[in-house]
Amino acid sequence: MTPLSLPPLFSAHDAQGGDPFALAVAAATEGCDAGLVIHNLAADTLRAAIVFAPDVPLAQATAMLPVCGVGFQNALGALAPPEVGVHLGWDGTIYVNGGICGALRMAASDTIDGMADWLVIDLTLFLWPASDETGLTPDMTALYAEGCADVDAATLLEAWVRHTLVGINAWSDGGTKTLHREWIGLAHGLAGDITAAGQTGSYIGVDESMGLLLKVAGNTTLIPLTAILTRPA
Repeated sequence: MTPLSLPPLFSAHDAQGGDPFALAVAAATEGCDAGLVIHNLAADTLRAAIVFAPDVPLAQATAMLPVCGVGFQNALGALAPPEVGVHLGWDGTIYVNGGICGALRMAASDTIDGMADWLVIDLTLFLWPASDETGLTPDMTALYAEGCADVDAATLLEAWVRHTLVGINAWSDGGTKTLHREWIGLAHGLAGDITAAGQTGSYIGVDESMGLLLKVAGNTTLIPLTAILTRPA
């Protein structure tokens, strides 16, 4: 495989069949440099994880999840046919033409005074369906089943990192105002009841840190993005 072409301060590492999320968390725990991108480009799945070093409290730094989501949409939008629609769930789910096509996840170190040493964002994207019997899972899809067979996985990964960097710079310079506007235009599944972090209610909006605001039993409930932090199995 040709080495990935990434922006300055980002470095690529091939997981060689391993789990990029687990490897990135392990590397971050050991004190690797921010900007490490660990990837695994299999025939049917694109996996990649980016290590960040937050310089703001974790409650704000978790905005990297929607930043990376918008970055992914911009990257695929530049490479895919114009009729391909990409949308984002608040929890990181990625939808292509209405079907679940992958997801973003995040993990972070323990915090001291609200600050985390590292934050990892993981991307999983289905390239080919897991089975030829796609009718058995009508809510699931894969990139190459949605008219994107000409999209090279490595090129998409490079574009994701570049567009994410643009989003990070915009967020650093101007806060979440632009991110909020872009994310709202791509958001999926805000109608009807929404379940997130064990709470079910109707969507009201998102706060300044992209936390989800729901009306639950007549009360406004905030679910911060920190509520969906996870660790690889």
